[in-house]
Amino acid sequence: MSALRAAFEREVWRRLLSADQALLLTVRGWESALMTRLMRTLTHLGDWASWVLIGLLFAAAGGDGPRYCALLAIGASAAAVGSQVLKRLCCRARPSSGIRGFAALAEIPDAFSFPSGHTAAAFGVAVALSGEGGGFAALTLVLACGIALSRVYLGAHYPLDVAAGVLVGALCGVLSRLLVDGAPVVRLLGYTVVSLVQH
Repeated sequence: MSALRAAFEREVWRRLLSADQALLLTVRGWESALMTRLMRTLTHLGDWASWVLIGLLFAAAGGDGPRYCALLAIGASAAAVGSQVLKRLCCRARPSSGIRGFAALAEIPDAFSFPSGHTAAAFGVAVALSGEGGGFAALTLVLACGIALSRVYLGAHYPLDVAAGVLVGALCGVLSRLLVDGAPVVRLLGYTVVSLVQH
């Protein structure tokens, strides 16, 4: 029975990866010069330099700017660290290494694909800034979705890598909000843990 179940699980996994690759190739089918320029621009907006610049602009803006800077910094940093740890645990090869004859349309920063670090950081920021005024929530969500799509279009990641990046980023965005806005909640959780350990 266990051998049958293992065979079933292998077949499900094989089909999932096959669908993942097919979706990647479908998105690549949209290729045009204009689309490639747009997607490269979106990917560059998801680079570290962009998040640092936006964070510094927030910090210098006064008012709620420093708080927005803290939300962005924690969301993006936690997502980047989390995605890098998972990449080295999962060691999934990039599409350009896993698909014969497939070439990425952008520079590939490292050998590992799962999850997408650009996507994780973008959604870490988007969720961290969710619920804020000034249209930040909608703007960062649209930008995060564009960055995620760009990573698939450019061949840097499979769709499953991007989906995992969304999840990692969303969790880190929630963590950012807890740390910045929910510090009393975090302290209460800490006191509870200490109390439980002492008893």
